[in-house]
Amino acid sequence: MSSLNAEVSDGYLLGAGDKLKVNVFDEPTLSGEFEVGEGGVLALPLIDPIVANGKTPEMLAQVVTSALKSGGYVLDPHVSVEVLKYRPFFILGEVKQPGEYPYRGDLTLQQAVATAGGYTARANKRTIEIQRKQWSVAKRVKLDDATLKIAPGDTITVLEAFF
Repeated sequence: MSSLNAEVSDGYLLGAGDKLKVNVFDEPTLSGEFEVGEGGVLALPLIDPIVANGKTPEMLAQVVTSALKSGGYVLDPHVSVEVLKYRPFFILGEVKQPGEYPYRGDLTLQQAVATAGGYTARANKRTIEIQRKQWSVAKRVKLDDATLKIAPGDTITVLEAFF
């Protein structure tokens, strides 16, 4: 499970559906709220679309800074990027209220289950199935003492226990 947590602990990676606040200091016409599009691309004023997918907000701020500077639009741009709304996660199976829920930073499996109303009486609390966007197939994960971190866009299936 530690490798699963390592994927999440690299920092929040942007993707399609994230809503961002891009602030270009002293440039209100270039600042605003923007959504990362379907292909993971971000369209901003004056510059060509930027691939935001897989970048941290800090990395994206550096790319926007370089694009504004190299385009000659702003002499000394200072850019910050903040995530206003994260992509959701999904939880299915043996939870009381399966569905789509808003992601928040450092979300654990226990917190995701609590958000969905807790386990049902038939829930398997030792093994879950998780599907990440970058994986071709879902993986079964045995839960141990470590805390499993959830990534935005994850689909968690709480399996049924067989007594």
